[in-house]
Amino acid sequence: MTALSTVGLTHVVLWATFALSMVFGALMHRTQFCAMGAVADIVSFGDWTRMRMWMLAVATAMIGTNALALGGQIDPTRSIYASAPGLTWLSAVLGGLVFGFGMVLASGCGSKTLVRLGGGSLKAAVVFTMLAVGAFATMRGIVAAPRVYGLDRVAIALGGTQDLPSLLARHGLGTRALWRALLGCGGGALLAAWSLGTRDGRSPRNLAGGIGIGLLVVALWWVSGHLGYLAEDPDTLQRAFLGTAGNHPESFTFVAPLGNTLFWLLMFSDASNVLTIGIVSVFGVIAGAALHALASGRFRWEGFTGVQDTANHLIGGLLMGVGGVTALGCTIGQGITGVSTLSPDSALALGGIIAGGVIGVRFQAWRLERAA
Repeated sequence: MTALSTVGLTHVVLWATFALSMVFGALMHRTQFCAMGAVADIVSFGDWTRMRMWMLAVATAMIGTNALALGGQIDPTRSIYASAPGLTWLSAVLGGLVFGFGMVLASGCGSKTLVRLGGGSLKAAVVFTMLAVGAFATMRGIVAAPRVYGLDRVAIALGGTQDLPSLLARHGLGTRALWRALLGCGGGALLAAWSLGTRDGRSPRNLAGGIGIGLLVVALWWVSGHLGYLAEDPDTLQRAFLGTAGNHPESFTFVAPLGNTLFWLLMFSDASNVLTIGIVSVFGVIAGAALHALASGRFRWEGFTGVQDTANHLIGGLLMGVGGVTALGCTIGQGITGVSTLSPDSALALGGIIAGGVIGVRFQAWRLERAA
C-alpha cells in the first residue's frame, strides 16, 4: 500500500466515524439515552426503564464485538481495555466513583454533554470545557503524575492480556474462543433477556436506544479494528490502526477525546496536530444531536439558573474529566465499549460509575431537603 493510499484509507476511516457518530448523537437525542438519568430514575422513582435501555446497549455490544472477534474481524485484546499489563483496580473503582458523582452534578455524562450541547445547552458548553481541561490535566498535566505513579501502581499482575477469555485460557480452562462465545455472546444474550423482561423494556424507544447504541459501538470497533487496520504500515513497517490516537482499535468513548478535541482546537495550526477517531466522534455526536433537535423542534437555548447551578456544572465537568481518564473511560467508554471486550477493569469501572452516580443523586436530594 502506498503512502497516498494510506492517507486515503485514513480519510475513509475518519469519515465513516463521523457518519456513525452523527447517528449516535441523533439516536441519543431521539431516545433520551442517558446513563445518569437511568441511575437517577432508579434512586428517585424506582423506575428501571432507562437502565434496561443502557444494559440492552451493553448486551448488544457484547454480542456483536465478540462475534466479530470470533469471526476474525477484530482483535479486542489489542485495545486499551485488554492490553494493560495488570488489573488497575484502584484506578478503575476510584476513577469511576469520581466520574459518577461528577456526572450527576453536571446533569449528564460526557456523551450526554455533547448531545445537550447540540440541543442548545450553554450549560453543556461549560461542562464540555471543564471536562476537557480535567481530562487533559489527568492525561498529561498536573494530575497525571499522581495517577501514573500512584493509583496505577496499585495493580494485580495478570501475566498477559487481561480480558477474561485470555485470562481463563492461560489457566488451562478452555480456549479463548470458547470463553468469548460463552461470556461474550452467551452472557450478552442473558443480559439482553433481562433488559427485555418487562413491557417498558421492550418499548420502541428502549429497543431503538439500546440496540442502536450497542450496534454503533460494534460498528466503530469494525471501522477502527478492521477497515483501518494495516498489518504493515508502509511508512513504519509495523502494525497500524489508522486514525487512532494510540495505535490500537477504538470505539466510542467520551472523556479523553474531549480533552484531545480542545487541544486540537487550541493547536490547530500545528502540523503534527491531526484529527483522530476520538476527535471526529465528538464533532459527529454534536452535529447529529443538533440536526435531530432542529428537525424535531426540540432545539432550545438553555442557560444557568444561578450561582449554585453554575458551580455544580463547573465542578461536575472537572470531576468527570479527572475521574474518566483515571478509570480509562465513561458510561459509554467503559460501561459499553470496555465491557464489550470482557475486561475486568471495565466491569470494575462500570460498578464505580454506578455507585458514584447513586451517591451523587442522594447527595443532591439531601441538599434539596436541607435547603427546604
